Amino acid sequence: MESVGNTGLWLAFALVVAAMLALDLFVFKSGHQHRVSLKEAASWSVGWVSVAMAFNLGLWWYLHETVGAAVAADKAMEFLTGYLVEKSLAVDNVFVWMMIFSYFAVPLELQRRVLLYGIVGAIILRTIMIFAGAWMIKEFHWILYIFGVFLVLTGLKMAFFAEHDPDLEKNPLLRYMRRHFPVTEKLEGEHFMVRRNGVLMVTPLLLALVLVEISDIIFAVDSIPAVFAITSDPFIVLTSNLFAILGLRAMYFLLADIGDRFSLLKYGLALILVFIGVKMLIAEWYKIPVMLSLGFVALTLAVSVIVSLRYSKNHPPAAH
Repeated sequence: MESVGNTGLWLAFALVVAAMLALDLFVFKSGHQHRVSLKEAASWSVGWVSVAMAFNLGLWWYLHETVGAAVAADKAMEFLTGYLVEKSLAVDNVFVWMMIFSYFAVPLELQRRVLLYGIVGAIILRTIMIFAGAWMIKEFHWILYIFGVFLVLTGLKMAFFAEHDPDLEKNPLLRYMRRHFPVTEKLEGEHFMVRRNGVLMVTPLLLALVLVEISDIIFAVDSIPAVFAITSDPFIVLTSNLFAILGLRAMYFLLADIGDRFSLLKYGLALILVFIGVKMLIAEWYKIPVMLSLGFVALTLAVSVIVSLRYSKNHPPAAH
């Protein structure tokens, strides 16, 4: 499969990701118990978006100098569209994380540690899934149509069940872990496992981490095919996807206290999924321009956010 990615570009991307993770982990000590403030979350969100846009600008400049303006413009637009699609679909993942942490009563100061491991796990799993997806598309081009149908059905399901929250008590993985592993009754600080009377026990914090990882795999099944509908270039798919994921933890803490104001956003995300699925299904006959796709995704998100904010203002959540 053709790709603009060469050894130098892959190395540059890996170094940027490693540097940002190291900065987050060792300088700002993400692995330590810490309550993330709204100001800190906003700063990190701006930082991650800025790094992603700087990388895209650097990619555009490099391609402009090496292969020409036309290719540079196309790839930069594909990156931006893929990044926006992944970022928007990740919002639904954030809402699921909120539900998981609420279910296990995990305080904000412990959530950062869980999400750090969750993001690192997501980077590894998504890299594997994207390369596997690129290979499958190269060997079996018809699988794009399966992806397209899947995205349309997922979008419709999201729209029709937007008001339905999954019941974690019935989650089969959670029930399995509780049956087969001794679990402490309450959180044990930031520990995932503790030893009690010689018995190694898992804590609810580890259960929360497992569900966070599983939720990302489930959402990756939606979002990765969506980016492949924008571009088949593995370098663009992976870089746009991972840059969006790397900033997801900051976005979570930014939305943690105001998530209920975006109650209608899921309908916009559902529409985006259906649009991308249709785009993939009709690509053989008509290829929707990347610029049009970017405009549709951006406009849908903007309208969804505005309508959600107005709705939440006129229909405030009931006090508990």
